[in-house]
Amino acid sequence: MEPFKSVTGKAVPLDRVNVDTDAIVPARYLRRVERTGWGEVLFYDWRYDEDGDPKPDFVLNEPGFEDGKVLIVGRNFGTGSSREHAVWAIQQYGFKAIVGSSFADIFHKNCFENGVVPVILPEGQVQKLMRAAKEGPALELTVDLEKCEVSDGHSFRAPFVMHSDKETHDFRRETILQGLDEIALTLEKDAEISAFEEKRPKFLEPAEA
Repeated sequence: MEPFKSVTGKAVPLDRVNVDTDAIVPARYLRRVERTGWGEVLFYDWRYDEDGDPKPDFVLNEPGFEDGKVLIVGRNFGTGSSREHAVWAIQQYGFKAIVGSSFADIFHKNCFENGVVPVILPEGQVQKLMRAAKEGPALELTVDLEKCEVSDGHSFRAPFVMHSDKETHDFRRETILQGLDEIALTLEKDAEISAFEEKRPKFLEPAEA
């Protein structure tokens, strides 16, 4: 997982509530075994018609919104099934952070495991940013994880959290800053694990074939 400190980029407004993971990545694509290429199917049924042509009224297809880095979403984003592919698709499309007032629990956890920053702001502030972004593709936001602050460089500046529990927020902030997923966190304990294995009684060793 790549370390994340801050990102500055175009904000893309997705003004829909209760967006589920099947809308983020339709289930028919889950037959794929690769972990790459998921950005191509992000919001596929919203982005494309039955002939595979872009729908002009979907925000990702609107001129100026192609290279977004910060996704602004409605409440309860990422509900539905637990598929991690939803976060892969968002990340591989190019988004580094998602700004919303609430996220579904498993999707929220998957963001942390993949280095996507879930920015939690009060609903009123999210709607203010949503309106500003919908006025045109000119809104750029900076999400600074070191300061835990989101700003537009002008009139908007606000602190944010990634989790309502401070201890969890602090832990997750540190892991993303350092680029540590669960495997990397486990490997940090490699010496302790090896020492434990050395002391393990021989009768617990697996039998030889």
